[in-house]
Amino acid sequence: MVIADRWQEGAAYERYVGRWSRLAAEQFVDGLDAARGIRWLDVGCGTGVLTATILERCAPSSVVGVDPSEGFLATARERPGIAGRDDVRFASGDAEHLPVGDDEVDAVVSGLVLNFVPDPAAALAEFARVGAPGAIIAAYVWDYADGMRLLRMFWAAASACDPDAVDLDEGRRFRLCRPEPLRALWTGTGGMDAASVDVRPIDVDTAFTDFDDLWSPFLGGQGPAPSYLASLTDAARGAIRDRLRDMVSPYVHEDGSITLGARAWAVSGRLG
Repeated sequence: MVIADRWQEGAAYERYVGRWSRLAAEQFVDGLDAARGIRWLDVGCGTGVLTATILERCAPSSVVGVDPSEGFLATARERPGIAGRDDVRFASGDAEHLPVGDDEVDAVVSGLVLNFVPDPAAALAEFARVGAPGAIIAAYVWDYADGMRLLRMFWAAASACDPDAVDLDEGRRFRLCRPEPLRALWTGTGGMDAASVDVRPIDVDTAFTDFDDLWSPFLGGQGPAPSYLASLTDAARGAIRDRLRDMVSPYVHEDGSITLGARAWAVSGRLG
């Protein structure tokens, strides 16, 4: 079974995962301990979550955001904290072919993107190409295999209702969601100072006012799980919804709200 992941509508993505990626972005940026006033490149900037965090917390001299989705770029350009600023610009492009010259930036970062890049090693080589000597090269990804409880429960519910869903599970699809392969990718990149490579966890809570607040963003059609749901009949979607509701019930508080843990892994290093 093959379902194409859709990345087109920024507002739908924000309701789905964007609200949690903001929390991860803050921890990620703070952990880099980057100097102020440097030049940043945000690869796969999407709706601008990481770009806005850099602008807010790092006082950069400039930020360039690159993404292949024109819909996401439109959302990024209008994001509060970004709109109207002259120290940030956005460009269409992909991680393996960055529209940036050699040695042009001091920090190359990427949030929640590497698992969706066809050739991560080629992307890292591009990161190294555009980074100046000593540049920070860093990324973070959700722990789809274990630590992202919302998605673990979703795919468990989907697989129980539809055996074809097993192969679509992000925990099975994406190998770059654990510390070991991330470290290996960074240390194997030409020009990287292997001694500088560090991998660390980022833990956040995904909090929902009720089950509808948890479920309805899955219907927005953006990303793997929502794209899969969009391919199903109403009855099939309803069966997964009901199964997920049962699985989530132990995490429901007295007021109906739900809190689930989520873990991402951050990896960073410096060019020699």
